[in-house]
Amino acid sequence: MTLTPRPDRARRARRPARHLVAAGVLATVLAASACTSTRGAAPAPGASRRTPTAAPSPRVRPTLRPPGPIPGYLLIADRGNNRVLLVNGNKRLLWRYPGRGARPSFPFHYDDDAFFGHGFRSIITNQEDQQTLQVLSFPKGKVLWHYGHVGTPGSAPGYLNTPDDAYLLPTGRRVVADVRNCRVIFISRSKKIVRQIGTTGSCAHQPPTRLSSPNGDTPRPNGDLLVTEINGSWIDDIAPSGKLRWAVQAPVAYPSDAQWLGHGRILVADYSSPGHVLIMNDRGHVLWRYGPAGGPGMLDHPSLALRLPNGLIAVNDDYRDRVVLIDPRKNRIVWQYGRTGHAGRHHLLDTPDGMDFLPVAAAQRDPAIRRLIAGRHRP
Repeated sequence: MTLTPRPDRARRARRPARHLVAAGVLATVLAASACTSTRGAAPAPGASRRTPTAAPSPRVRPTLRPPGPIPGYLLIADRGNNRVLLVNGNKRLLWRYPGRGARPSFPFHYDDDAFFGHGFRSIITNQEDQQTLQVLSFPKGKVLWHYGHVGTPGSAPGYLNTPDDAYLLPTGRRVVADVRNCRVIFISRSKKIVRQIGTTGSCAHQPPTRLSSPNGDTPRPNGDLLVTEINGSWIDDIAPSGKLRWAVQAPVAYPSDAQWLGHGRILVADYSSPGHVLIMNDRGHVLWRYGPAGGPGMLDHPSLALRLPNGLIAVNDDYRDRVVLIDPRKNRIVWQYGRTGHAGRHHLLDTPDGMDFLPVAAAQRDPAIRRLIAGRHRP
């Protein structure tokens, strides 16, 4: 976006029925039983020596109740700290990659974005300056797949040049905006480029044949791709067939990672200082804008904006080292993670550049994620 995952119940044996035919015999038996301790008595034939146990009570699944104002959990690509975090509305750290004190199995430097895959059991992240993509298991945090050559930009098969906004598609393919190669490419699990929008190295606004520094490639629910071009501030809607449906210029200096809101509306960040976040329609008309020129509410190079289910707008405020939630009705920041303008590690961020949202329903459904959120494991 920028250019710089019963014990079995014991059986009770039945004692054989015995019919006593004489009252004297019955009295003898009762007297004997009264005088004999049952502790050392041998069990009757067929009786179990084990004490019957009660059936165990069923396990109760913890019900997740995320604290407000986030109606779930935020995944944050903490670029300057080379890590990915999962936090809740109380600013509690729930998960991280790499784990505490762990060394990643594949280099992990300058992670620019992080998005969940289908089912929320995997995360794809692009390392913009490292020139790589990685797929991680969630919540185990194991590298499942990677693409690109560490620290080596290029345009040949297997190479990238400033990869941005990688997504895992439901088909299993990966899509990424390859900024300086002026293309959007679709990569198979076997690491083959199977489709491409734009012409490698030919940078101009003429979609779908040519693209001008694309930094966003957001999948739409209908299978279209919403491509953001830096130069010219273009947002393009491209069909699965590769046909251009429409293109519109965003009224911003540096568009970043346009997101489709439905009903013709687009959410886009202006990666500038002071920065802006706006909602516009596919004809270029601005419906809402946020962007104070100064003060604590000012944004400095916001790179991505996401609308949460409760209507709040989550924003990566990169150069102010924070992620904020904006209430569009009040037009003000109502929550933030990180300290404004102070880069750091412990409960702080350093140039956070990507994020995604984990719904509480998805976390509740998955046992491993549910245990993680419930706090049974320390990140």
